[in-house]
Amino acid sequence: MPPASPSFLLSAVRERRFLITAWPWRGVAYAAGTAIVAGTLGIVLACPVAPIAAAVSQVGAGGSHILAAAPLTLFGLALLAIAGPPLAVFVGRIERWRLKSADDRPAYDGRRGNLYADPATWRAFAYLLILAVVAPLWLGALALAGLFEFVLLFAPLAVHMSEGIVIGTWTLHSTGTSILLMVLGLALLPVFVYAVSLVSGAHAAVARMLLSTEPDPAAIQLVEVSRSRARMADAFEAERRRIERDLHDGAQQRLVRLNMQLGLAKLDVDDGSPAATAIASAQEQAKALMAEIRDLVHGISPRTLSELGLPAALEELAAAAPVPTTVSAPIGRLPSGIEVVAYFVAAEALTNVAKHSAAGSATVTAAIESGKLVLVISDDGRGGADPAAGSGLTGLADRVAAAGGRLLLASPAGGPTVLRIELPCG
Repeated sequence: MPPASPSFLLSAVRERRFLITAWPWRGVAYAAGTAIVAGTLGIVLACPVAPIAAAVSQVGAGGSHILAAAPLTLFGLALLAIAGPPLAVFVGRIERWRLKSADDRPAYDGRRGNLYADPATWRAFAYLLILAVVAPLWLGALALAGLFEFVLLFAPLAVHMSEGIVIGTWTLHSTGTSILLMVLGLALLPVFVYAVSLVSGAHAAVARMLLSTEPDPAAIQLVEVSRSRARMADAFEAERRRIERDLHDGAQQRLVRLNMQLGLAKLDVDDGSPAATAIASAQEQAKALMAEIRDLVHGISPRTLSELGLPAALEELAAAAPVPTTVSAPIGRLPSGIEVVAYFVAAEALTNVAKHSAAGSATVTAAIESGKLVLVISDDGRGGADPAAGSGLTGLADRVAAAGGRLLLASPAGGPTVLRIELPCG
């Protein structure tokens, strides 16, 4: 089995093939991004640091200036304490996004609760200080090393275009010496790349340690369970549609052909004969079976729902309901999966109203609120609906939950009963 490819910069540096991979470029990109962020942060932090610096200068002056230093110091520290945590959280978001260039592993924000009381906020504040104070030091060292590398690599060109190169107290005029310096620069180039990658990798490791937390295993498992349930719901919906197609295109069409053959056979026998009576009976049974399959197909996949949408399908449900039902659904077309769930919840709810509530009327309303489909089925019956009593409410709740929604029920004794579902519809 081949070894796994490295997932972060410090691990990639130890690989033999490091220099011919994309990791050196990613390390350079991360260092360049750090320079931009650190420089911008230095400008932003100049505001709270300026009073503290002024206070230090006042203390150095001595005498009565020491009395003026205390208010300046307190003002600077208060400004840093108030504005520092929000700034640290904002910079932390940027750094977690930027960490992708040096680390393929996901970075999770571990902040919880109050901004100023959360330990994660103060870890981000500590990283903010590192980024503002320590990062410029290693970035400056890398910049000097990069400048020195640049001078070595382009020494022959500089000698050719000018009378010489001045390096400290040494003036270079010889073309041969400049070529030797270029060779030295080429030899040191991998060393420079490794240095940039090592420092960038170390900085990225500090950023991950202070800005990212490992996700809760229980939360990961809950997310996976939710995804699994959604996949099962999608698989059920696909299987339901397959059964509907098989019944409509298979069994129903065969019954139509059988009914036509029975009609033709009936023409070949004498009216009133035993054969004609048997054929007529078989034809009636075939017609009854066709009606049953048609109703079954309609229950599996209502054509009105697929062609006209949820409002029309709810109107059709209300028209067929034993209890007088009014519908209010001023909505347009929704995602197919959401419409199917809402339709079958409404169908089951109206069936429960007819069976258990002794209601005189029912109401179905559908509306879009804050990006969610809100479907409310209410009746004026005797109430007392209990999910544990086998009324099908538990199955409805499971179906709604599988679609990412929730089901709410209010059914006090004496009524009324109100069933509310909320489904995300984008």
